[in-house]
Amino acid sequence: MRSLLFVPADSEKKLEKGFASEADVVIIDLEDSVALENKVTARQIASSFLSDRRETLKPVVYVRVNDLSTGMTDEDLAALVPARPAGIMLPKSNSGRDVQQLSAKLRVHEAENDLQDGAIRILPIITETAIGVLSASTYSNATSRLSGLTWGAEDLSAAIGARSARDENGRYTDVFRLARTVTILAASAAETAAIDTVFPNFRDMTAFEAECREAERDGFTGKMAIHPAQVEVINTAFTPSTEALQHSAAVVAAFEAAGNPGVVGMGGKMYDRPHLRLAERLLARAKELGITA
Repeated sequence: MRSLLFVPADSEKKLEKGFASEADVVIIDLEDSVALENKVTARQIASSFLSDRRETLKPVVYVRVNDLSTGMTDEDLAALVPARPAGIMLPKSNSGRDVQQLSAKLRVHEAENDLQDGAIRILPIITETAIGVLSASTYSNATSRLSGLTWGAEDLSAAIGARSARDENGRYTDVFRLARTVTILAASAAETAAIDTVFPNFRDMTAFEAECREAERDGFTGKMAIHPAQVEVINTAFTPSTEALQHSAAVVAAFEAAGNPGVVGMGGKMYDRPHLRLAERLLARAKELGITA
């Protein structure tokens, strides 16, 4: 999953546009982009849209449900699980217990719809509350359904009373850098993908491209988008380059040729086991994307 594009569930026109994009994943949003009075209609539109086009949709389908505290999660699942989405995005997840609770709900809905147990994956947003940030380590071994961990800044701003998540230079302030950092670490601990948050100003493509490059550098493997125009930039930033893949393949080959020692020399430089693990991870990412060195 490189690019994950949010699309409001209450607009068939926007759903059509979103699924016509090159996004790896389209997230049908029943939460923030849908007003409370439109929730029922949004479920109906999204369910009908997916059911009518199930065999022709190219991107992977996820659904962002309303968070567990709203009391609307069960209605969201009842309406959308029959349409067989690949995954559920859980907003405002406070800990691993929340994804376990969602997993239990999904087991019931999967059984009712003749789906294999565990077929639907879970992608929680883990930093939208203060306790969520502080509980990031609890996702390890929480559920086998995890497809990744992601974070959010806007809801966290509201939760803690921060007037802005960024400073006058457009950089995240300390609290939000912490939330971003713990997401990467928590994803690594849970052995799952780290997905970067959205960039709200979709017209500032220069700053957006820079943020994508920084996210990939730091260990994120994908990024969420709020506009189709952002998808191509994300896909480019999170697709391993030919040069990087060739270098990684050379590192792996050098270790294999030397009998997998602790360190090897290559091109006048020394490479140790962490370099090998990094190379193997990059090659594994490329394989998932269908790219070869």
